Amino acid sequence: MEAFLALLESWGYWGMFVAAFIAGSVFPFSSEAVLTALLLAGLEPLHLFALATTGNVAGSMFNYGIGSLGRMEWIERYLHVPAEKVHRTARWMQRYGAWIGALCFLPIIGSVIAVTLGFTRANPWLSLLTIALGKAVRYALIIYAISLF
Repeated sequence: MEAFLALLESWGYWGMFVAAFIAGSVFPFSSEAVLTALLLAGLEPLHLFALATTGNVAGSMFNYGIGSLGRMEWIERYLHVPAEKVHRTARWMQRYGAWIGALCFLPIIGSVIAVTLGFTRANPWLSLLTIALGKAVRYALIIYAISLF
């Protein structure tokens, strides 16, 4: 894992995008480690913010796309998201709609939310907007916190 992290860091800005995409999808990964390393290496924070946010949103929209296929057996088998979690999140969505996408920045449950948005055929544009909003705020706060040190 450390070698993979070092590889992404050596890719610079594109490494940030790839790390954020992986972290935004259902694959377990920490884009924060890559972001921190690249900030400490002196890369431009605004560029890192843009690529981290874009990559992470793209990862969540990948999850949305898989969910929109509507095959629960695929979701369970390939994404390792139990049907019960998808159904529980769908009940939340009945209450809040696609606005729940703003919570996709949360570890683990964020992937479930994105899959469920697709599975329930939530408005893709509103889902994209709310997911992007949540992810942008998250990365802005992380970059701000790192800059304090």
